[in-house]
Amino acid sequence: MIIRQIFTDGIAHSSYLFGGNTTCAVVDPDRDIDVYMDVASEMGWEITHVLETHLHADFISGHIELRERTGATIVAPASANCSFDSMEVSEGDSFEIEDMVIEVLETPGHTPEHVSYVVTDRSRGEVPVCVFCGDTLFVGDVGRPDLFPGRAEELASKLYESLHEKLLKLPDHCEVYPAHGAGSLCGRSMAAKRSTTIGYERLYNYALNISDREDLIHSLTENMPNAPDHFSRCSEVNGRGPELLVVLPPLKAIPPADFSKLVEDPGTIVLDIRCYEAFGGRHIPGAYSIDLKSNFATFSGWLLPPDKNILLVSDSPDHASEAAVWLHRVDLDRVIGFLEGGMHAWAMAGLPTEHLCQVSSPELDNMVRDDEEFILVDVRAPSEFDSGHIDKAINIPVEEVRYSYKGLDPEAKTLVICGSGHRSSMAASILQQNNFSDVHNVSGGMTGYNAAGFGPDCPLCALPWISSGKGKMDE
Repeated sequence: MIIRQIFTDGIAHSSYLFGGNTTCAVVDPDRDIDVYMDVASEMGWEITHVLETHLHADFISGHIELRERTGATIVAPASANCSFDSMEVSEGDSFEIEDMVIEVLETPGHTPEHVSYVVTDRSRGEVPVCVFCGDTLFVGDVGRPDLFPGRAEELASKLYESLHEKLLKLPDHCEVYPAHGAGSLCGRSMAAKRSTTIGYERLYNYALNISDREDLIHSLTENMPNAPDHFSRCSEVNGRGPELLVVLPPLKAIPPADFSKLVEDPGTIVLDIRCYEAFGGRHIPGAYSIDLKSNFATFSGWLLPPDKNILLVSDSPDHASEAAVWLHRVDLDRVIGFLEGGMHAWAMAGLPTEHLCQVSSPELDNMVRDDEEFILVDVRAPSEFDSGHIDKAINIPVEEVRYSYKGLDPEAKTLVICGSGHRSSMAASILQQNNFSDVHNVSGGMTGYNAAGFGPDCPLCALPWISSGKGKMDE
């Protein structure tokens, strides 16, 4: 048996192909299936099965896409009550792919319908060699049980059983292949390592070392990070079967004059995906700012209304196409086009623009020292805020700015800060949409402020998957 892991940055998602001589299965696929087709072709495999561990909340799955392209059988939990045709599996069921025997364990907790797939490679022996456990068990963490309102304690209790009475009964050498890694909000504190073993997790996973059921329930239902809005939508879409990508409208370049007319439609929003510095210099009034190089998919799914058509402003057609792929991954399928020629063409057409003043760390420090009159809104998560913040700051996480802005004075000078400048630009764009007249973004955020020697180091900002690369909350 050969296993190939596919890791999707930005949503920190791990999917897998595992196969023998001529056939293979894909586990928890992304919606963009070309990568699986390419790997299967490279390995000389026919994709015969698509295994879903659960109805994913943080992304739209590619199970329907793969079935359409390959004719593969979708394997899904019977308790998910999926609307599409599938091989419905429950506890104790098994099936074979060449010499591999795949046994089903019901492992609810993260979601009610969750299963894990335990694989025995009979060409090697008669004991399990690996488990594809979805979002039940991660490296250093376990799946959060609080995504279903009013059911957190019930699901946390079921998760205890799934972990201690099922997964921990597997041999220590059994390899563990989870569906997410560091940067995902499907858990609280996943490690950056992308696979593990039962024995390793038995030793080092904090949750597995909580032996008392009530203690684990308490640990997993207190102080969890907020769940993005699209988490409540994607599960339903995955259960009924998402639209095939080929039936979605193609992305088109829209000249400024036509773009301007579309902007006037209340059923349409503008999403500016350029870097926050470019957005600050000049942008279309009312646009959302979500930098394509930030945690784009998560914050788009979190902040953007799903019932609106989306117009993109980008630096290039390629960036617009890339953004459309990410938006489709989080159930934002109403992407209709991008501004042809970008903001330069918009300005040359004489159309109106706004700007967002960028404040440097020294400028902010001078304002703090001079005790100037302004409101400083820190839009980081509460855990980040508690790790170190500027004294006069008030903490409103970026996703809450959509509603909590009503408690702020729209006429006051308002500075917005986060860890780097990305989330604060998102929040500042929302404030501008709601008629805040004097908004400023702190460029470099608390990372820059601390680097300049004006504040304490932020432990979270120093983590390697937060300070570099994709798949982190701020960048």
